Amino acid sequence: MTAKRVRNLAFIGIVLIAAAIWVFPLYWALTTSLRSEARIVADAGVLLDEVNFSAYAQVLGNSKLARWYLNSVLASSIITVIVLLIGMMCAYALSQLRFPGRKALYLMIVASFMVPVPALYVAQFVLMNDLGLVNTLWGIILPELIVPVVIIVYKQFFDAIPKDMREAVLLDGGGEFTLLFKLYLPLNWGITAALAIITFISAWNNFFWPFLIATSEDMMTIPVGITQVNDTFGVAYARMMALALLAAAPVIAAYLIFQKRVTEAVMISAGVKG
Repeated sequence: MTAKRVRNLAFIGIVLIAAAIWVFPLYWALTTSLRSEARIVADAGVLLDEVNFSAYAQVLGNSKLARWYLNSVLASSIITVIVLLIGMMCAYALSQLRFPGRKALYLMIVASFMVPVPALYVAQFVLMNDLGLVNTLWGIILPELIVPVVIIVYKQFFDAIPKDMREAVLLDGGGEFTLLFKLYLPLNWGITAALAIITFISAWNNFFWPFLIATSEDMMTIPVGITQVNDTFGVAYARMMALALLAAAPVIAAYLIFQKRVTEAVMISAGVKG
């Protein structure tokens, strides 16, 4: 056996071990969700030796899963649309228009990466409380509209578009909105789709801010709703895992369907932050 073949086999073995380590938590969650609570307490083994759908039946029948799904879908969809629209228009202005303070504004947006998001939660909560938006859908949405990476990615793309195309549209009588939505936007549907997917997934998975702002079960999103699965004797492990898997199902489906776009968005974000 050649040295090259040995290296290839060793590499494949390392990859398989890494994949197994990554998949194990998902496998453990699945096996836990398919057991009865008594079985979980009596034996914490990892083998799938029981198939019991009672946890899923209880979650679907006795929780506000549908309401949490609706809240998550509405919040994530609205956040995605507004973030992309605002980010696109802001990036276009920074890239194509000339106005006083343009460079200072862009430097502020870049510098915002240095501010940890949790550091803003106290001020944001006080603001939402003053506006009467605590425990409302807009209270969940508004603070999550701050996504500077979208502006930076769009600006980098707009900077790369040849100036001749812009001048041709202006000579034909087109305005700024015509340039943005009929020229620049169609040229970057790939980037827009990638940013939309990653923004939606990020909003869907966000836990801490919805946990702070939603004070009733009716306004909770899916990640927060998982914390409500318990019983008189403590945590209901099977039901919690069942709910966690049901909550993750849309994100998993989105990743499997749009894997290429998700990977592209992650690479774009990593490149900007790096």
